[in-house]
Amino acid sequence: MLPSMLSKSTASPSPARLYRLLPVSSLQTNSHLRPAPNAASPPPSPPVQNPAFLSPCPYPYNHNNYATILRSCVLSRAVRPGRQLHARLLVSGLGLDAVLATRLVDLYASCGLVSVARRLFDEMPNQGNVFLWNVLIRAYARDGPREAAIELYREMLACGSMEPDNFTYPPVLKACAALLDLGAGREVHDRVMRTSWAADVFVCAGLIDMYAKCGCVDEAWAVFDSTTVRDAVVWNSMIAACGQNGRPAEALALCRNMAAEGIAPTIVTLVSAISAAADAGALPRGRELHGYGWRRGFGSQDKLKTSLLDMYAKSGWVTVARVLFDQLFHRELISWNAMICGFGMHGHADHACELFRRMRNEAQVMPDHITFVGVLSACNHGGMVQEAKEVFDLMVTVYSIKPMVQHYTCLVDVLGHSGRFKEASDVIKGMLVKPDSGIWGALLNGCKIHKNVELAELALHKLIELEPEDAGNYVLLSNIYAQSGKWEEAARVRKLMTNRGLKKIIACSWIELKGKSHGFLVGDASHPRSDEIYEELERLEGLISQTGYVPDTTSVFHNVEDDEKRNMVRGHSERLAIAFGLISTPPGTKLLVTKNLRVCEDCHVVIKLISQIEQREIIIRDVNRYHHFVNGECSCKDHW
Repeated sequence: MLPSMLSKSTASPSPARLYRLLPVSSLQTNSHLRPAPNAASPPPSPPVQNPAFLSPCPYPYNHNNYATILRSCVLSRAVRPGRQLHARLLVSGLGLDAVLATRLVDLYASCGLVSVARRLFDEMPNQGNVFLWNVLIRAYARDGPREAAIELYREMLACGSMEPDNFTYPPVLKACAALLDLGAGREVHDRVMRTSWAADVFVCAGLIDMYAKCGCVDEAWAVFDSTTVRDAVVWNSMIAACGQNGRPAEALALCRNMAAEGIAPTIVTLVSAISAAADAGALPRGRELHGYGWRRGFGSQDKLKTSLLDMYAKSGWVTVARVLFDQLFHRELISWNAMICGFGMHGHADHACELFRRMRNEAQVMPDHITFVGVLSACNHGGMVQEAKEVFDLMVTVYSIKPMVQHYTCLVDVLGHSGRFKEASDVIKGMLVKPDSGIWGALLNGCKIHKNVELAELALHKLIELEPEDAGNYVLLSNIYAQSGKWEEAARVRKLMTNRGLKKIIACSWIELKGKSHGFLVGDASHPRSDEIYEELERLEGLISQTGYVPDTTSVFHNVEDDEKRNMVRGHSERLAIAFGLISTPPGTKLLVTKNLRVCEDCHVVIKLISQIEQREIIIRDVNRYHHFVNGECSCKDHW
C-alpha cells in the first residue's frame, strides 16, 4: 500500500521519512547513516554483531518498491538514504538492474556526485537507455567538466543503437556555449537539422544561446528566423543574444515584436530587455519596461529590481538605483556589484567604498572579481590612490583573488593620473598577466595629463604593437607633443596616421528627447533648429563671460591662431547638444547627453557654469564615466 501512496503523492518526502520507508535491516547496516534521534525518540538499539543486510529482509520488498523509493530520493535530493538503498540493492543482487541503476545514476548526478554517477554508469552492462545518457550529459553540462558532456554525446552517437532527443541536445549545446566551442556547436546543429527536433523550441533556444555565447549573432538570427513555432523561451534567447553582443537596439525591437505577436513577456524577457536598455542608454525604454513589469505583477521580484537598478545607474539616475537597492528583500552578490559599480561610474567613490565595507562586514557577502573591479574603478574615478592600493592588496592577500587585467588597469590609471609613474611602471612589470591595450592606454592617458613625453612614447610603442590600426593612440601622442609645443613631432605623428590610412574618430554627442535621439558633430550646422542652437550658445557665452570665464584652448592641438582655436572649442558637440536641450525642454528639466569621446577641459568648465546659470542638472556620459553638473559643480570634483 505504501509504494502506491508514494507514487500518487505530489510532494517529495523528507529524508527522515525516507529512512522510515527503507527495510528495517537496511537501517541497521551503517549507524553513521541513521538520522540523529530527537528528544522524543526511544534510545537506539545496541549495535548488532553481524551486518543485518546479510540476513533476509523481514518483510517483502520487490523491484517496484525500490524503484518508487529511489524516485522519491531523486525528487528530494536525498543522497544519504539513496546510498544506503544502493548498498541494499548490491547485496540483494538488484544493483545492476537497468531501471534501478538508472534511478541511482539520476540520484547521484542530481546531487552533484557526477563522478560516482559515471562509475555506476560505466559498470552497467545495459546502457541502451536514452534517459540514462541524458542524465549524465546534463550533469556534466551543469557541474563540469563540460568537455565530458560533449565526449559522452559523441560516444552516444557512436553506439549506433540510440538517437539523441530533445533532452539531449540542449545540455550539449549548453556545454558548447560554456566552452565557446563553436566547432562542436555547429556539429550538433548539423545533426539537429537532419532530425525532427529542428523544430523543438528548447533545441532552437539552445542553438541560439550557443551561437550568441560564441559571438555569432547572425547565425543565431538565422536559427530564430527559421523557427516556425516561437514561444517565450525562443524569444528570450534571441533577445539575450542581441543584448549580450552589443546590439541593444535589436534586443529592444525584439521585445516589442514579441508583445505584438501575442507572446506575453516573462520576467526573463524583462530582465534581458532592461539590460539592453541600460547598455544603449535608452532611459525612456527602460522606464517603459519598468512600468510594464509593475503592471504585470513582477514589481516585488528582486531579479527585476536588480536589473532596473543597473539600468538606472547606467542611465545617469544613480539616486533611483539606490532606492531600488534599498527595496531589495534579499541582496545577492550581483545586486551589491551593480550598486557598487553604479556609484563608481558616477564618481561617488565614498559611497562605493562604504557599500563595499557593508557588504563584507554587515551582510557577510563574499566579494568576487567584479566587486573589486567596481571598487577599484570608484577609487580611480575619485582619485583615491592610497585606497586603491589597499583594496588591491586586500583582494590578493585576504580574498586570494588572482588579479585580472581589469584590476591592473584601474590601479595603473589612478597611479598614472596622480603622476606616480614609477609605481605604475612597477605594477606593469609585476603583472601576472600580459599587459593589454587598456594598461598601456591608461599609462598613456596619465602621460598626457602630466606631459611625460618620454614615457608616452614607450606606451605608444606598446600600443601600436597591440593595436596597429587604432588611430586614437596616434592622436593621443600627437596631442601630448602639441601640449609640449613640439609641433613638428605632432605633425610627424599625424602624417604617419595619414600614410597608414588611419582616421581620427569624429567626436559626436547625443541627446534623447520625446523618444527621439538627436546627434551632433563638432561645428555641426545640419540640425533643423541649428540657428536657434547657435543663438542659445551665444546667449550662454555672454552670461558666462560675466563670471570671468576665459576660454581654455589647450584641447585644440593644431598650430592655428587663438581666435580660430576659440571658435573650434565653441562648436564642440556636447555644447550643441546641451543648447538644443535647453531650448527644447521646460526650465528645470534634467538633461542627459552621451558623448563618444572624453569631455575636454574647457567644455567641463563651461558646463559647470551653465548648470549654475540655468539651474539645471546636466549629466554627461562620456567614454570613461558620468559627470553630474549641479549648481556649478561636477561630481568628478575635476578629476577625470
